[in-house]
Order: sequence, then structure tokens, then C-alpha cells
Amino acid sequence: MAKTMMKSEWHGFVSEGTRTAKLSTVRADGSPHVAPVWFLLDGDEVVFNTGAGTVKGRNLARDSRVAICVDDEQPPFGFVLLHGQAELSDDPEQALHWATRIAARYMGEEQAEEFGRRNGTPGELTVRVRVSKAVALSNLTD
Repeated sequence: MAKTMMKSEWHGFVSEGTRTAKLSTVRADGSPHVAPVWFLLDGDEVVFNTGAGTVKGRNLARDSRVAICVDDEQPPFGFVLLHGQAELSDDPEQALHWATRIAARYMGEEQAEEFGRRNGTPGELTVRVRVSKAVALSNLTD
């Protein structure tokens, strides 16, 4: 039977391994745009980087509403769906800091600086999502 995750449980779930987030933003015509992103939790906020000129970067600059889904594709399956508002920063030092920390999660400490420099360049945004609602279920097939 499916189990609702408590806050500490879903924090652990989204931080486990190298699960990507599927980020949904709102296009100018009101339709959804979904893209995978590398991310970290910083307290209760989701942090990721994106280019200011990307579809998601342009969407976020216009409309800060987001939905983020992180799931486990292996039995017994589970997911966390987060809703919130994004805050954007174009500070290059902050972009480099977060790009390096995020790269450590996904590429390992030995490649973190390399990927941080690649992904933390001018024109990159640091995005912080303040979570306003979380729906988190585990053990969907038990």
C-alpha cells in the first residue's frame, strides 16, 4: 500500500543518489514545458542552474511558478512532487558555487570543479525554488 512520506523522508528521497528532477515551467502561451535538471536541496529549497537564454530560463524570468517531480523508477516505486516559486540570481560567483556543488552530486568530487566551471559561467542563473506544497508517496506497488 502506498505510503505518504513525511518531510524528512521526502528530503532524503530527493537527495538520494543522482536522481534528476523534472522541472515544469509555464510557457508564454500558458502551456507547460518540462525539462530534466540536476539539483540540490538547500534546507527546504531546491537549487539548480540554467542558462538565462534557455526555454526554462526565459519561462522562469517571466513566470516564477514551477512544479518539480523526482521519482524512483524501480519497484516499489515512489515520487515527490513539489510546487513553488522560483527566485533567480545572475550573480556569477553564486552560479559557480552552486554549479560546482551540484556537479559533485552528479559527477563526483573529482570532476566537480571541471563541471562547475563549465556550468557556472556568465549567463547562467542560479534558481532557488521555495517549496509551497509537497506530495510525496513511496511503496506504490507494495
